[in-house]
Amino acid sequence: MYLHLGQDTVVSDGDILGIFDLDTSTVSKVTRDYLTAAEKEGRVVNVSFELPKSFVVCADKKDGKAKVYISPISSSTLKKRMKNLSF
Repeated sequence: MYLHLGQDTVVSDGDILGIFDLDTSTVSKVTRDYLTAAEKEGRVVNVSFELPKSFVVCADKKDGKAKVYISPISSSTLKKRMKNLSF
């Protein structure tokens, strides 16, 4: 199954490592450092130019490094969508 992250971006639910709220998770310096490093390495994908509300970390099977998707959809909505994928 696939999870829609916004605009024309979908990811396989099996590749998702975590769904995080940008407001609460970026309080931690460790998270901010992780996002900065991912951006410098070119592993960040902005799904939309709208106000970002969450980020989704996914496994990238090609190079083994995680890819970070910045989404305008709230983490709670994405998590609800994940639950609806399970039958």
